[in-house]
Amino acid sequence: MATRFPNWVFGTGTEPDPRFSLANERTFLAWIRTSLALIAAGVALEALELPIQPGLRIASSVLFIVLGLLAAIQSWVGWARTEGALRQGRALPAPSLGAGIALGLCVAVVLVSLGFLFP
Repeated sequence: MATRFPNWVFGTGTEPDPRFSLANERTFLAWIRTSLALIAAGVALEALELPIQPGLRIASSVLFIVLGLLAAIQSWVGWARTEGALRQGRALPAPSLGAGIALGLCVAVVLVSLGFLFP
């Protein structure tokens, strides 16, 4: 039988109910979609000529892109931690970067709003 990647996840515990593994994969894909949307927001802020103060526009663009990268990391780490917990019969872990991403998103939205209010 061929080994599955990553072995440090699939090489432990027992095979869980496929429905749980598939739900975990859907959550992974949702984080990836969120990551792509955040990166697209950062690129769009820089690419479109919006009436936003340049300093706030650049700061919020960079913040959106960084948050998108963090969401991509969260997708992988969250998938691996959850799959490991399912395979070992442990309680499911909370998202490790979720609170930081939510806080960063609030800051980015405030920066964009201030940029529109004070062009």
